[in-house]
Formats: sequence, C-alpha cells, structure tokens
Amino acid sequence: MTRSAAGSARSAYRSATDSARTAWWAASKQQRQTVRLTASSTALGLLVAAGAVVAAGPWDSGQRTAERARAAAPGGTRGEHHVPDGPAGAPPVLAALGTPAPPSGAEGLKNALAPLLKDPALGSLRTASVVDAATGRELFGADSGRNATPASTVKLAVATAALSALGPEHRIDTTVVEGADGGLVLVGGGDPTLTARAPEQDAQDPPASLRALADDTARALKERGTTKIRLGYDTSVYTGPTLHPISPNENIAPVTPLMADEGRLDTSRSGPAPRDTDPAAAAARTFAKMLTDRGVTVEDPPARTTAPAKARRLATTRSLPLSGLVERMLTHSDNDIAEALARQTALATGEPASFEGAGRAVHKTLANLELPLTGAVFEDGSGLDRDDKVSATLLTRLLTLATSPGHPELRPVATGLPVAGFTGTLSGRYTDEKAGAGTVRAKTGTLTGVNTLAGTVVDTDGRLLLFAFMTNNTTDPQAAQQALDHMATAVANCGCH
Repeated sequence: MTRSAAGSARSAYRSATDSARTAWWAASKQQRQTVRLTASSTALGLLVAAGAVVAAGPWDSGQRTAERARAAAPGGTRGEHHVPDGPAGAPPVLAALGTPAPPSGAEGLKNALAPLLKDPALGSLRTASVVDAATGRELFGADSGRNATPASTVKLAVATAALSALGPEHRIDTTVVEGADGGLVLVGGGDPTLTARAPEQDAQDPPASLRALADDTARALKERGTTKIRLGYDTSVYTGPTLHPISPNENIAPVTPLMADEGRLDTSRSGPAPRDTDPAAAAARTFAKMLTDRGVTVEDPPARTTAPAKARRLATTRSLPLSGLVERMLTHSDNDIAEALARQTALATGEPASFEGAGRAVHKTLANLELPLTGAVFEDGSGLDRDDKVSATLLTRLLTLATSPGHPELRPVATGLPVAGFTGTLSGRYTDEKAGAGTVRAKTGTLTGVNTLAGTVVDTDGRLLLFAFMTNNTTDPQAAQQALDHMATAVANCGCH
C-alpha cells in the first residue's frame, strides 16, 4: 500500500471511530450493546473497503462511476442491469478466522431470518443458507440444496475454478510472433483487460498495455532494420461461438481472446456500453496504427490468421495476476472477465475454450474440490444465461473454501467481494442499512425475475458468517434487492446465541 493509500485508510478508520462514538451516545441503553459491537465491525469494513479501493488499480474510479450509473438506470434494476428475458497470497479476510468463537446459535438465526424470507417481494422460489466460517456448519437453511438461476453469483464458482486450476499468480499473455510468411502475428491469449488507452497517472498495478506491446515490437523490428511489415492476428486459442446466447448485448462483448478495453466503443471502464461487433479485428487495426505511429509501416489491413507452432516471439505484454482479475471481476461483476476466466480454466484442464468446454471445466474443477454439485449447470461464466443452476449450499461452500486457511489460493474470491455501501455493485445499496454498510461483503446477481446475494458478514459477536440468498420469479427488482439486503443486515445485526 502506498503512503497516500495508508493515509486514506487511517482517515477512513478515524471517520468510522467518530461515527461510532456519535452512535454510542445517541443510542438507548438497550441499543448500546449492539452499537458497541457493530461499530468495530463497521470500522473494519471501512478499512477493508479502503484496501479494496487501493487494490482495484487504475480502473477503479471509472468502474465505480459506471456501477452508479447502472444503479440509476431506467427501471431501477441496479446491479448488472440486464436486458429483459434475456494478488496471490492475499491477507486473511478477517481476524475471526483465527481463534474460533463460540458457535452462533441456529435458533437465533432462524428467528431473525425466517420472517424476512416470507417477504412478498421475493419470488416464488426462495432459498437461503448461512454458514459459520470457522466450523463450516450450516446455521440456517431454507431449501438450501435446491438449484436456482444464480445470475452473476455464478461468478463465485468461476473464480474458484480458475484460481484452483491455474493459481493466483497466473498471467495471460498477449504476444507478437513471427508469421509463416515473414510477417508478424498479434496473438490473443484471452486477456479482456488489455488496454489501448494511455496509462493513468499514479496507476498501481496497471493492466496489460497494447501501447507498450507496440513500443517493444517497433523497437525489436528497428533493431533488425525492418521498417515495413505485414500484420495478421490470431484468435485460435478459443473455439466455438463468439456470441453469448443473449447477444448482441451491451453487457458483454463477443467472446474472443483478442480485444482491447473489452471492445467498448465509448470511454467507460465497466457496466453496459456499446461494443464492437468484431473486437479482435478492431484491436489488430489499433495495433497496426500504433506501429505506424512508431515508424513501422503496416502494408495491408491486418488479416485473421493462425500463428505457426512454436513461432518466435518478438514482444509480450502480460495481464495482472489472476488474483487481480478475479477481484476486479467480482467487485464490478465484469462479464467479459468472467467468460475469459472460464475459458482459461478450460485451457488449464484440457477442455476446448468454448462455452461448452468452459462449463465442463468449471464443473470438473469444482468436483475435484468435493463441492456439492448435484444438478449444478454452468452454461456460461458470466451468469447471463438463465439455464445456469446452482444451489445456495454450493455458494456458501465456495465461500467457506475461500475463507479457509487451508485454501489461501482462493482468498481473492473473498477479497474481491463488493463492500456494502462502498464498492462495486454494492456501492449504491445499503444506504438505509446501517448495520450492513461496511460489514456486508457480497456478490450480487440480477436478471429480470432473478435476484441473488452471496457473501460474508461479521455478526455482533464478532463471528464471520457466510450467506447465500437466492430468489427467482420476482416482479419488482428493487423490492427484491431490498429484501435480500434486509436479510444480510439481519445477519450482521445478530448476536444469535
């Protein structure tokens, strides 16, 4: 963390402490015990939020702006705003993972959550699971083993599979190699965060840069005395359809291993945006122009080709570590990264890098972790496909592994969760949920008629609990989201012995 970032974290802590003191003196005697316990958790949440802002890298402010825009989108759907029908070795998440506290009472949680689960704003299918992180014991369940459409909470499964198959230090390469005809080939490896934009000032952990790749390529060519070349581009690492079943759609670009800035046609960095219909060709054209600007003439428009096996590399740019990609994906519910990570999992497990192959790879990798997968279906990596099916039990088991000291490689699944009221897809939620703001960390899921929420929370006894709430067939998205938020807040506000 930089000096300025550390200062921001200290300021956030002081602000949280002042707020806690005010709440303490304003509270009644009956409330003070709850205020005392929740205030410390809120300060911890603020520190975690500040750390998440620092870790989020150069895209962070733009991502948050886009998420707020989505929250205010017509229809008030918030979250992913879908169309109708349609770093390694991260620190422990919370100190609660250390010395086990007395287990939270299942009866207390039932008394707190059962009435909220009857909220008429929830759809006809409603399931829930709350698990004690320290013991792995389910403290509350309501049809928790029943499969439902998860929407974007399926990204928790994709993140877990990718980290398990590849490791948190894995990076995705975009390369320039020698072609069979003496020209050059720009080879996509599957990094959707590759950017053609100028680097931001004071950016920490910048994404892979097409500009830097052009710099290195032009330098290598000039060292050879070459100032004129032909350029091709290779997308053969992926197979199958490039269009998601819901496409064309502003929530996701055509799924290709070569793209710059997720194929966005505007200056946004997250959220819905108009997309290029052929991001690979667009990236190759941009790269050709960059070479020309650096004194290397590209004779003809770039053409799609396949690079020779074991072709000599001239230049390489590498993505952020997989841990960083996972955190960005989860915090901002990035569909393009999700599909890319599902295909990276396929490549790592010997499956074709297609929608179908990625689904098999995710399922196979999670099965190796002995997770409950009966009836689970992974039709895509983003959760945009309504045929995806997972259970609340699977979601809480994924979170159990991510917060377990035995699986440090999965920690980015926990550290990437949005912080209620502060970051990502939860930045505009929990404004009226004081006990949840700063303490609830959760992945959102939103499709028309589908609302889900799964994450972590510290209750008033200082206990880390994991939860998953899922509802399908809703009719009022805002009311359904608020009902799920109330449930998570109830867990945060519960000292349920």
